Amino acid sequence: MRYFPEPVKGVLTFLLITVNTAILAPTVIFLGVVKLVLPLKSFYKIFAKINVMISERWIGNNAFIVRLMHKIQWEVQGLDTLKRRSWYLVVSNHQSWVDILVLQTIFHRRIPFLKFFLKKELIWVPIMGLVWWALDFPFMKRYSQEFLKKNPHLKGKDIEITRKACEKFKANPISVMNFVEGTRFTDAKHKKQQSPHSHLLKPKAGGVAFVFGAMGDYLDSILNVTIAYPQGIPTFWDFLCGRVNDIMVRVEPIPITDELLGDYYNDPEYRARFQGWVNDLWAEKDKTVSNLLDHHMN
Repeated sequence: MRYFPEPVKGVLTFLLITVNTAILAPTVIFLGVVKLVLPLKSFYKIFAKINVMISERWIGNNAFIVRLMHKIQWEVQGLDTLKRRSWYLVVSNHQSWVDILVLQTIFHRRIPFLKFFLKKELIWVPIMGLVWWALDFPFMKRYSQEFLKKNPHLKGKDIEITRKACEKFKANPISVMNFVEGTRFTDAKHKKQQSPHSHLLKPKAGGVAFVFGAMGDYLDSILNVTIAYPQGIPTFWDFLCGRVNDIMVRVEPIPITDELLGDYYNDPEYRARFQGWVNDLWAEKDKTVSNLLDHHMN
């Protein structure tokens, strides 16, 4: 199948992933409804575990489909010390929708199932909103600065609401994913931002700080992930068609110390220090991307 014309491979790969999703997604949603109808803790844990197992099967099937349809050379380092029973915050650069498949593939069954903090409004996305809800993705309620100016009494309430929603994760390990740049890299965005980095957009510290505010007490460490595509940043269609031949990934565990925790929204000194730490992390990540690309060329 790898030798089919690229458009044919693209269509076939898309159809196979779609069929995989269509078969497994309804079961995940059904079990999510069962959890809601039978809210006993024992039932909740059982069905939550089954849903994660189904979702990991979905990821495994997708990885098999990609191996079947395409020949990709993976160069991944930094996975040796990871544990299935740890709580992680995964931070990564973001260049393409392919990044999500890359992260799901390299971390499959190595760390707890990857979840994203999602805006509460995304629960209404057709099908996927129900899947995210059934899988206990943490939905967050964020108030804008304009809203808080008009309603100052609600300052800090969004963190409090999200923290309460995340209490369920204290008993079961979780990996929370955060794309620190907040959006995918493009040359136009890079130029508009006047980013100081060669391969990255400017990082946004607020998202990471929000996760720390909601879950910092029981996160074990940060997984600092750097993804590089030697042939250039691919679109998702490029990936489906088999135009991605090499993927390079570096994973660096970073301990979460007391210095990284604080009140980002009410402590100006901590906010400045935390922003500086994120900026330094991103400067080093930019060097890592350059080194990976240079290494591949040589």
